Amino acid sequence: MTQTINIMPLSNEGFTENTNFQVYTDRQLDKIEPLQKLSEEQRFEMRVVASVLPFRVNQYVIDELINWDDVPNDPIFQLTFPQRGMLEPADYDLMAQALRDELPRAEITKLAREIQARLNPHPAGQQEMNVPMLDGEPLDGMQHKYRETVLFFPSQGQVCHSYCTFCFRWAQFIGDKELRFASNEAESLHRYLTQNKSVTDLLITGGDPMVMKTRHVESYLEPLLQPELEHLQTIRIGTKALTFWPQRFVTDDDAEDLLKLFKKLVDAGKHVAIMAHFNHWREMETPIVREAIRRLRATGAVIRGQAPLVQHINDDPEVWARLWRTQVRLGIIPYYMFVERDTGAKRYFEVPLVRAYEIYREAIQQVSGLARTARGPSMSAGPGKVEIQSIIELNGEKVFVLRFIQGRNPDWVQKTFFAKYDENATWFDDLVPAFGEEKFFFTDEYNAMCAAEG
Repeated sequence: MTQTINIMPLSNEGFTENTNFQVYTDRQLDKIEPLQKLSEEQRFEMRVVASVLPFRVNQYVIDELINWDDVPNDPIFQLTFPQRGMLEPADYDLMAQALRDELPRAEITKLAREIQARLNPHPAGQQEMNVPMLDGEPLDGMQHKYRETVLFFPSQGQVCHSYCTFCFRWAQFIGDKELRFASNEAESLHRYLTQNKSVTDLLITGGDPMVMKTRHVESYLEPLLQPELEHLQTIRIGTKALTFWPQRFVTDDDAEDLLKLFKKLVDAGKHVAIMAHFNHWREMETPIVREAIRRLRATGAVIRGQAPLVQHINDDPEVWARLWRTQVRLGIIPYYMFVERDTGAKRYFEVPLVRAYEIYREAIQQVSGLARTARGPSMSAGPGKVEIQSIIELNGEKVFVLRFIQGRNPDWVQKTFFAKYDENATWFDDLVPAFGEEKFFFTDEYNAMCAAEG
């Protein structure tokens, strides 16, 4: 007897009152009603920061995720609304004066570009080193850093339902085409994948590909079922929609078509992985997100949870432990705890690596084995994904024990190496080799890669 999976319930009613998408950007800050509770100075500070870093939030986040009685400390408020500390004091003062002087929009934009250029808009060599080639020409909107995995940035998905204040891809959203990854060339993507049999995983990313209409998603994904792409086993979709607009999978006009597409891919033998970005357990508490998770799982897709460890939002082992326990209960696989990348508002969100390791260890001790699938703290650095495995004393020296989870050279994967203990280090590039070594084992090879591709 065949069992039918019920993707859609009989009614969409009762999950949320927010079914019509309404968004606010920096130009509509004054129209966000709850902000009127804040002081005039606080609202001005938001305008200053939003003139440099991208801001976008929607009514669902405002109404159902933020506890306005706990603002500005509320973690979802910190996740979505600009804060003064996100800019260097000197840069903040420059932009604040420009706004007070009511300079023309063109001059405001010019100043913003100057400040943005100082914020390392494309970390880890992603704009220079990860660009694949097809027929001798570079492919826009694609990255191929690791042998098995290709990243694709569909042009229709280079925005999000709301923006994370710490986003390492903030440069995608500031209107500077030179800093943007995007492609609408589905045919080039499919030809490249056909020619590269070592690629087993395709990650559709952005922005957020789940802002796309289902017909656009289909144009990229359905051709992956062709026999010549049998080697492509996994389709990953990187998305924050389960937090910022779970309605995408429940009440949107083409939600059912999207779920049917995922089911079609799964039934055809593809592994569909929803790489869900959850920063805090509060994001999984509303009825609409619970229903969206249920529907996605009913298609046969697997949901994996990942997020960076960031100050002001989740720099607390209790938050992570509850996050992972909630995910396991809802059928989501805890996947990664990342370290905040060295870009954008890093100065406001960064956590020392020593503290990051302590938070991970204390959180992982509180959960069962099913939640210990979460790897971290992991740094997506230039050479690859590097995990802090431990902090120990060895041969009379206190050191970080590090390991490659992924590497530009696959031979580096799983190799352990050591860095000198540094209580102030917040990123991989701050670390130096331990035991008096002049360089890490991969340094010469990595520098050669940079010289060849840069």
